[in-house]
Amino acid sequence: MSAPSEGVVSALTGAILMAVKVCIVGCGALGSVITGHLARLSDIEVHAYDVFQEHMRAIRERGLKISGAADFTARLNATSDPSEIPPCDFGIFATKSIHTRAAVEQTAHIFGPSAAVCSVQNGLGNEEIIAERVRYVIRGATGLAIHMRGPGHAAVEFYGDIWIGPFEPSGTPFSLVQELAALMNRAGLRFVPLHDARGAQWTKLIFNSAANAVGALTRLHHGAAARFAPTAALYEALLQEGEAVARALGIVLSADPRELVAEGARAPTKRNASMLVDVLAERPTEVDFINGAIADYGEKLGVPVPLNRAVWQLLKGLEHSWSNPS
Repeated sequence: MSAPSEGVVSALTGAILMAVKVCIVGCGALGSVITGHLARLSDIEVHAYDVFQEHMRAIRERGLKISGAADFTARLNATSDPSEIPPCDFGIFATKSIHTRAAVEQTAHIFGPSAAVCSVQNGLGNEEIIAERVRYVIRGATGLAIHMRGPGHAAVEFYGDIWIGPFEPSGTPFSLVQELAALMNRAGLRFVPLHDARGAQWTKLIFNSAANAVGALTRLHHGAAARFAPTAALYEALLQEGEAVARALGIVLSADPRELVAEGARAPTKRNASMLVDVLAERPTEVDFINGAIADYGEKLGVPVPLNRAVWQLLKGLEHSWSNPS
C-alpha cells in the first residue's frame, strides 16, 4: 500500500495544504477507472475500498492498471478493511446497486457532516439508501464503456460524460457538485455538473431497462439484440414505457435513449450487458433497481408498465432457479 499524502506546498505562500481525501467505494470496472485517474493527482489522497480481496491485494502489490483508451498504472491506498480508511472529503459509490446498503453501512463513518458522497451506480434508489447514513448526497449517471480484465486491471473501451447533480432531498449545495466535478475533470475524466441530473439519470435508466434486461434474458450481446427484429421491438416497447413514466414524473430526458441503443449496437466489439454478465455467472442482478423501479413508479402513477413488470418477474424467477428450488 502506498503511503498517504501529507499535503502539498502552495506555490504562492509556501504553506502546506492538506490533500483532499477521496474514497471510492466499490472498485469494479467503473470504480477502478475513476480511482486510477484520481490517483494521478498529487494533491489528492485516494482510498479504494472493495470486498474483493484479491483485487485489492493486486492493487497494493502491483498498482492499478488502466488500459484500452488509456494506458497507465496508478499507485494508491487499497483495502478491504474500512477501518483502515481515514475521514474523507468526498466519496464515490460504484458498487452494484444490490450491494449499496451493505457498502454504506460499512463505510458511513468515513464521511463526516461536511463530506459529500456521489452515486455513479445503475438504476434508482441508491441515493436514498446512501442518504440514510450520509448528509450530502450527489446523484450521477455515467456514459463510459469499461470492463475488468482481471484483479488490479480495468479497461476503458471509450470515455463518455458523467453527469452529476444534487440529490434533492439531501439539500446538497451545488458548490459541492461543482467542486467534485472540477476535481474529476483535472484527473482526466469528463464530469458535467448539473443543477438537476434527473434527466441524465433517467435517460441511462431507460436505456438500461431495455439493453440490460433483454440481453440478460436472451443471452444476446447488445448489438445482436438491437439488430434482431423481435428483440429490437421489445427494446422499443420497454423504452416507451420508461419514457411514459418519466413524463408522468415531470422529468425531461437529457437525450433520446435510442441514441444510446444505436451507439452500443455500432460498437466494433461484442459487448455483453452487465446484467447478462451477472446471469452467466449466476449472480443476483440489478433488475430491482432498473426494471423493477420503473414498474413500481409506473404502477403508483397509473402509467401502464406491463413489460417492465414482466421482465422483472422473469429475471427474479431466473435468479430463483439458481438456488435449485425443490
